[in-house]
Amino acid sequence: MTEAAVTEAELSAHPLVLVAHKLKIFVEFFGERGAYFILPLIIFTMVDVFGRKLTGSSFDAQLWLVENVSGMFKSTMLQEMEWHLHTVLFSMVLGYGFTRNRHVRVDLFRMHMQTKMQAAIELIGTMFFMIPYTIVVIYFCYIFAYDSFVTNEISASLVGMSHRWVIKAILGAGLIIALASGLAVWLQSILVVFAPKDLRFALMTLEWPEDMGGGVEGYERMVLADQETDMKKIGKGGKG
Repeated sequence: MTEAAVTEAELSAHPLVLVAHKLKIFVEFFGERGAYFILPLIIFTMVDVFGRKLTGSSFDAQLWLVENVSGMFKSTMLQEMEWHLHTVLFSMVLGYGFTRNRHVRVDLFRMHMQTKMQAAIELIGTMFFMIPYTIVVIYFCYIFAYDSFVTNEISASLVGMSHRWVIKAILGAGLIIALASGLAVWLQSILVVFAPKDLRFALMTLEWPEDMGGGVEGYERMVLADQETDMKKIGKGGKG
């Protein structure tokens, strides 16, 4: 039931299921849209790289863009725009990666545990580490962005970008979204550990016991022996 569509019956099974689902929708709304920032990031990077390389004694591509299109095509401006877009991309999808269970895990021990024990680890991890840490970072990020706004901070470069507080505020917004994802997973873990055993709903970072046979947290298992058998069958079919 991982990443499955949540039915009305599942949402009405327990109030916390509805809250966790709403938080997940909030996180994924921004994550799905934030992912599109990869496109302008690639474009600005390519323009910066090719603009600097396509130069010669009679033609300078980057200088032509600056003089005929926009001052935004100066190398310093392009490079700063690249890391600004990278910050937006990272901030918006940070929580999305967590609710979709796509962050890197070290599962040497956890992957061999049963669902309830995995949920207990998830509960402890979100409650004592992720959620408190994210709250602290949000607080300092607020000060970070506020000071930048009050002082009208600009780039350290004379030809760099202005309004540095905007990107710092976006970083803070991304952390708030990440906090929402942590709360969603925390609520999910509480239900798995303490709710009745027959309660079932779509999980985010866990799998129900009956779903653990064919995959690892949403990923289909690759059994090499089966792959070799299939290849032999294909080979025999080709010879025939």
